[in-house]
Amino acid sequence: MMLSPQTDRSQIFHGLSMATSLALNSKAVLSGAHRWKVLGVGVAANASVSAAATGFPTTAVWVRSAYHLDNGHLGVVLGALGLGVALSELPWGVLTDKWGDRPVLLTGLFSTAGLLLAMTLFATPATASFGVLVAAMCLLGLLGGSVNGASGRAVMAWFGEGERGLAMSIRQTAVPLGGGIGAALLPWLASAHGFAAVFGVLAAMCALSGIFAWRWLHEPPETMHRASRLKSAAPLRNGLVWRVVLGIGVLCVPQFAVLSFATIFMHDAARFGVSAISATMAALQTGAIAMRVWSGRHTDRHGNRRAYLRVSTIAACASFVVLGIATALGAAHIPALLATMLILAGVCVSAWHGVAYTELATLAGTERAGTALGMANTAVFAGFFLTPLAIPHVLAIGSWPMVWLAAGVCASFAWPLFPRPARA
Repeated sequence: MMLSPQTDRSQIFHGLSMATSLALNSKAVLSGAHRWKVLGVGVAANASVSAAATGFPTTAVWVRSAYHLDNGHLGVVLGALGLGVALSELPWGVLTDKWGDRPVLLTGLFSTAGLLLAMTLFATPATASFGVLVAAMCLLGLLGGSVNGASGRAVMAWFGEGERGLAMSIRQTAVPLGGGIGAALLPWLASAHGFAAVFGVLAAMCALSGIFAWRWLHEPPETMHRASRLKSAAPLRNGLVWRVVLGIGVLCVPQFAVLSFATIFMHDAARFGVSAISATMAALQTGAIAMRVWSGRHTDRHGNRRAYLRVSTIAACASFVVLGIATALGAAHIPALLATMLILAGVCVSAWHGVAYTELATLAGTERAGTALGMANTAVFAGFFLTPLAIPHVLAIGSWPMVWLAAGVCASFAWPLFPRPARA
C-alpha cells in the first residue's frame, strides 16, 4: 500500500524527533556522569594545594631546626602562607564568577606548581634567608588561593540541591586528605631528604591536578546550568552571608591551632618522635575526612544544615576544653591518651566544613558562589595567618593547657553567628 506525502513527512518528523530525544537523553546521562569527574577534579585540586597549606606545617619541627628559627619566627613563616591566601581569596572568587571556573583553576594550579619548583632552588635552608622564605610562603598562598572558589563554584553548578551537601562535603575532604598526605609524607621527606624534596613533591601534585582540570573541568550544559542557578542578593551586601562567613572564620581558628602547632606540642610536651607525630596527624585527617562525608550525606537527607552547624560548634568547643584540662592534669605523660584526645578535638573542629560551605553557597546563589566562597576563605586564612602568630605569645605567658582552652573559647564565639534553623 502506498503512503501519502503527508504521511511520509509525518513519519520523517517523528523519526527526527525520536533521534533528537535520544541524543538529548544520552547527553543528559553523560552530563550526569561527568559531574563526578568534575567533583574529582575539585578534590584533586584542593588536596594538592592543601598538602602545602595544611601539610607543610606538620614539618614545623624540621623547619625550626633547618632554618634556625625560634617559635616566634616559625609562627611568621607558617602565618605568611595563610596571609597570602587571605589576601587573594576574594579577588580570585570574583574573577571566578566573571571568567568561569576553568581558566581560574588552571592558572592557579600551574602557577602554584611553577612557584614550588622554583622554591626547590631558592627557598631551601642552604639558599634562603628568613625574609626570602616568608616571601615565598606568602606568594604560595596568593597563588593557591585560586583553588577554593573555582572548584566550589563548579561543584555547585554541576550538582542539584538534594546532593550538594554530599558533593561539597566530599570536595571539602580534600583539605584533610591533602593535609593527611602531607602529614604522612612531608615530615619524612624533610628529615630524610631535605626541603627541596618537600617542595618538589608538592609541585608535582599541583601539576598533576592541573592536568586533570585541563582534561575534565568544563562548564555544564546550558540546560543544567540554568537549572542550577539560584538567585540571591549580592554576597557582599547580604547580612546572612556575612554571618556564616564570620562563623566559618572563627571556627577555623582552633582548627589552625591544631594544624600549625600540634606537632610542636607533641614534640616538646610529650616527646613524640617523627613516626608518632606523622601517625597522629594522619589519623586526625582521616577522621576528619570520614566525618565530612558523613555530615554532608546526613544533612542532605534531613535538611538540617543550620542545626548541624550549631551542634558542631558546641562539640568543637567542648573537645578543646577537655583537651586543655587533660593536658593540665598531666595527660602529656600518657602518649596514647594525649594522641586520642588531640585526634578527637581535631576531628570535631573539622567535621562541619562541607556543610557550612554548602549553606554559604546556597545563600549566595550559584552565580555568586565564587565570591561567597572567596569571602569565607579570606576569613579562614586570616585566622591561619593570625593563629600561628598568637600561639607563641600565649605559650610565653602561659602554657599548652592555656592554648587549648583559648581555642575552645574561640570556637564558642561561632555559635551565635551561625543562623538558627528556619521555622517550619
